[in-house]
Amino acid sequence: MSKQKKQSFLGGAAILTAAVVIVKLIGAVYKLPLNNILGSVGKTYFDTAYLIYNFLMIFSTAGLPLAISKLTSQAHAQGRENQKRKIFSTSVWLFFILGLVGSLLMFFGAEQLAAFEENPMAAQAIRALAPAVFCVCLLACMRGYTQGQGNMKPTAISQVLEALCKVCIGLPLAWFILQKCRETAVSQQLAQTGSDGVEYVAAGAILGVTVGTILSLAFLIVYLVTHHSKTESLDTPDPSGTIMKSVLAIGIPITLGNSALGIINLIDTKIVMGQLQNALLLSETEAALLNGQYRMAMDMPNMVASFVYPVTMSLIPFAAAAMAQKDTAKANSIISSAFRLIAILALPAGVGLSVLSTPIMRLLLPTQQEDALAAGPHLQILGIALVFICLMILTNAILQTYGKEKLPIFTVIAGGITKIVMNYILVGNPDINIHGAPISTLCCYMVIVGLNLFFVWKYSPEKPRYLQIFLKPVAASVLMGAAAWAVHGFAARALAGHSAYLANAAATFCGILAGVVVYAVLVIALRILRAEDVRSIPHGETLIKLLHLK
Repeated sequence: MSKQKKQSFLGGAAILTAAVVIVKLIGAVYKLPLNNILGSVGKTYFDTAYLIYNFLMIFSTAGLPLAISKLTSQAHAQGRENQKRKIFSTSVWLFFILGLVGSLLMFFGAEQLAAFEENPMAAQAIRALAPAVFCVCLLACMRGYTQGQGNMKPTAISQVLEALCKVCIGLPLAWFILQKCRETAVSQQLAQTGSDGVEYVAAGAILGVTVGTILSLAFLIVYLVTHHSKTESLDTPDPSGTIMKSVLAIGIPITLGNSALGIINLIDTKIVMGQLQNALLLSETEAALLNGQYRMAMDMPNMVASFVYPVTMSLIPFAAAAMAQKDTAKANSIISSAFRLIAILALPAGVGLSVLSTPIMRLLLPTQQEDALAAGPHLQILGIALVFICLMILTNAILQTYGKEKLPIFTVIAGGITKIVMNYILVGNPDINIHGAPISTLCCYMVIVGLNLFFVWKYSPEKPRYLQIFLKPVAASVLMGAAAWAVHGFAARALAGHSAYLANAAATFCGILAGVVVYAVLVIALRILRAEDVRSIPHGETLIKLLHLK
């Protein structure tokens, strides 16, 4: 029985992991062409709406679905079918109300929310995204319910369906609206006011997100109706009030912790846009253009981090199990392996983005070359920030494993305050302006990681040796970055005179390939990667044999 349960758990984890990878790949396919369609101004409108949406979504769905999943899992293990049904029927009304309030707030308060963010022209995008809040709340409830029963397939399918709609509906709709704005007299009237209708293009693009959530919700409703359990049970379910208290007791602390960063990001965007307009006296469109270039550069670290950190995060459940068994030696070994893996993966990714920042942005934005050149210096700083983003995610999880769930809340708040204060000072300085945004972002994550590393060291039974863990990966990443930079420069000079975009693309790929080869050789030569670091990840033993690790 235990073996079956373990296989079921691993199978479910594999399904969700595969879904996450697919969703992230689709997200990359969505974001890269979207930036080329929107440009930097439209990117600001899009991101402003998305930040507000993310905050409302986190506030209403971050911890509560986990509570439902946990309570449903307990009832499922006990064979209490009536309790499971009562948990769902009680919770769905809570999510219905939360979603309805959030959607109405976004729809009818779009102008006020956009004005709060110092970005009034983002109102159309905010309104287009409003129905998604309602759908996502109900989706979260249904996903928590099915996951609590050990069934991960509905969640995986609905996530992929949601992501596909962004690409298949959002991108064509954004392109269609852009063409219409250019062709009609309306665009000429808008141009006289400093706009070319790109706020409607952003609204069209974001409408794909809304449609995706609607279709995903429809899928899960059909699934739950057609797979409704008819098993008879004699158990007496708890009263609705007791269930609601249990859901809130588990969910609220997690929600408050996850909401901290969302609040900080909202205030941060308000300060950046406000300082550009109020301190530097730029128009809203001019401020949106500069902010959009920064946001375009920020997409790359976020995208890379989403692929890097799940690899190391897969080790954390094993560490938690070792801690529960009082096997501190095994837990320390697993956590040290997680640190080494994050160093091996995140450091070269961050250094690579930094040294090839402008060539990479030019490669990804073929139709927005001016924005690409402006975003390059931002990515140079944000590439280094990527390393700290990955370390933040890992150290947060380690602290949670140690039972110190509240500490990451305070470290995130400390980093957020650093970011807000620095943005206010730097962005408002005419000599620095928008270049202060990536600097403050880097400092924000450095503060969080610095505090997290201290607390991990403080509460670890066996103190981690940070210098020993990071020294070799740092040295290998620096050499890799130098090789990538040199090869790119040589290839760019050799291809001078050809198509500027194609020459940059070829030189960039040559630089990346050279960096990968040099880093792989150094990892093997310096014995940075060890067998124990990959043994706990899926198919780890196979990788050990293929790589001849010791």
